[in-house]
Amino acid sequence: MKIVIASDSYKGSNTSLKVADLIEEGARKVFGSAEYVKIPIADGGEGTVEALVSGLGGSITDVMVQDPIGRSVKAFYGVIDGKVVMEMAAASGLPLLAENEKDPRKTSTYGTGEVLKAALEAGYTDITIGIGGSATNDGGAGLAQALGYRLLDGSGAELPPGGAALANIAKVDDSNATSLLKGAAIHVACDVDNPLLGAQGASAVYGPQKGADPTAVSELDSALARFADVVENWKGRPMREIPGTGAAGGLGFGLTAFCDAIIKSGIDTILDLTEFEEKIDGADLVITGEGKIDGQSIRGKVPVGVAARAKPAGLPVLAIVGDIGTGASAVYEYGIDSIMSTVDRAMPLEEAIARSRECLVNAAERACRMIRIGMKVAGARYDGTT
Repeated sequence: MKIVIASDSYKGSNTSLKVADLIEEGARKVFGSAEYVKIPIADGGEGTVEALVSGLGGSITDVMVQDPIGRSVKAFYGVIDGKVVMEMAAASGLPLLAENEKDPRKTSTYGTGEVLKAALEAGYTDITIGIGGSATNDGGAGLAQALGYRLLDGSGAELPPGGAALANIAKVDDSNATSLLKGAAIHVACDVDNPLLGAQGASAVYGPQKGADPTAVSELDSALARFADVVENWKGRPMREIPGTGAAGGLGFGLTAFCDAIIKSGIDTILDLTEFEEKIDGADLVITGEGKIDGQSIRGKVPVGVAARAKPAGLPVLAIVGDIGTGASAVYEYGIDSIMSTVDRAMPLEEAIARSRECLVNAAERACRMIRIGMKVAGARYDGTT
């Protein structure tokens, strides 16, 4: 019997690989001699680089860059088999700011551009960027400036950092942009499909969590619209409606425009990097999971992404999750066969986090005991040792 475990991390408690270790521990109490294959999984947000480098074998390169408000911060990128994987959250993420520092009118993706430039200058040409967890709403303008693009106002002056300044853009000058982009393939791992502008765009949907009040949201959306007008005119094609261009405060748009990047589902990008189809060959069961599964999980989250790859191989998929939220049954239409919660009784969140490892092991054991019952009911041969 071969069991593949490919779960997202449980934010605030366990990494992707730790979740897999704990699920294996519980499953072995039932299927002790089974073969277990553990695959590091993330969706492109914070923790993606760590999950992939530790799970696939690679190295981390540190880079000193600017944080979202211009302070020096140590960011990083990972190298796996000659390919780079980086996460914008390391340089431009919301956790880098105190509550009173959050202001997407002023925060910049410049540091993310510095990390990308460092990887290019080190000679890497295949680069994947996860763009979850941003503190910014500048459409990738800061990233473009770090790569040598000049974003000019009507008087020819360089725009200052931040999303609000984009209202004054008049011209893109690419004469000093790094030539290293021409030989590079930039892939964007994105777990949302929002366009750049409007009610479902970067400012309206994600601005509030970054510190934008309703007035600031309107100001930022208008500024991004001006930015899109100028950039699309310079580029010679529309891009603002491409799914994912509104991710990370419009960084998806900036990477598309200034780096000719291709936006893909975050989970699909990670599954490609981990060679998921090859690893599930010959498997009997796939176990996935995340901290909370609900009706929104069908929009690019890890369990549904894993199930979509497992189903063509005819594999049953079990999701072990910290919490089952409203609308979770929707995932049954997307390839997940059953859900098991780690919570074994009513408890506050703090206790659930504190007991997360114990609960994961127990949930995996419970789930596998049910699977064993199913094998017996179906008349499957089972000698108690597999």
